[in-house]
Amino acid sequence: MRPAAELNDYLEKVVGGRCDEALLLRALTHRSYSYEHANLPHNERLEFLGDAVLGVIVTDALFRAHPDLPEGRLAKLRAAVVNSRALAEVARGVGLGDYVLLGKGEEATGGRDKGSILADTTEAVIGCVYLSVGLPAAGALVHHLLDPLMERSAALGAALDWKTSLQEVAANANLQGLEYDVESQGPDHDKRFTAHVRVGGEICGSGAGRSKKSAEQRAAEAAWHTLTDRAAAVMAVEPTAEPLTN
Repeated sequence: MRPAAELNDYLEKVVGGRCDEALLLRALTHRSYSYEHANLPHNERLEFLGDAVLGVIVTDALFRAHPDLPEGRLAKLRAAVVNSRALAEVARGVGLGDYVLLGKGEEATGGRDKGSILADTTEAVIGCVYLSVGLPAAGALVHHLLDPLMERSAALGAALDWKTSLQEVAANANLQGLEYDVESQGPDHDKRFTAHVRVGGEICGSGAGRSKKSAEQRAAEAAWHTLTDRAAAVMAVEPTAEPLTN
């Protein structure tokens, strides 16, 4: 486990101020650790606060970035960003699991990479930054973590789902036979899945995750980029039709 002071250094670079050390330690304390250490304060109250702060910041960002989208579409965009899977992914990206204080049981069963724990801790850290440094700082952290995801989500189809978006791209290109092959390895408590997606018999994308669904979504995302990049390349080299002249 890495010391919380290292995370505080990272956060200071992102948000421009340091978090209260005791509050940050609480944000990193899972209830399983609390129960094994005389009921130390854990992060669930900060998670509750961070969830609300996160929702406001993401909603404001989407509202301003997409002035022409109706309420229903904005709600779907927000749901694509403010969900446990998305938050767990950004937490993995910054190595947040390395800092979490876990009980022995959670530690032994892979709790540092468990999606629910990572998502909850992300929200707790956002709550900590909000209390320690203020709303603009919390906004800076949320944008740092989630802006790429908000941009990708805005490019997806109406369902905001990579698998659905891949189906749309394949259909537009008149490609048939979209199939997923999924394999798994590891013990039940730490199983990992790898998915490959075939479009027209060709493997166009692969992805890995801690569930079959997440692996398929990542494979679909990779395939979506493959097909859209190909389409863009074709458009770039296609000659422009010249007008007929007498």
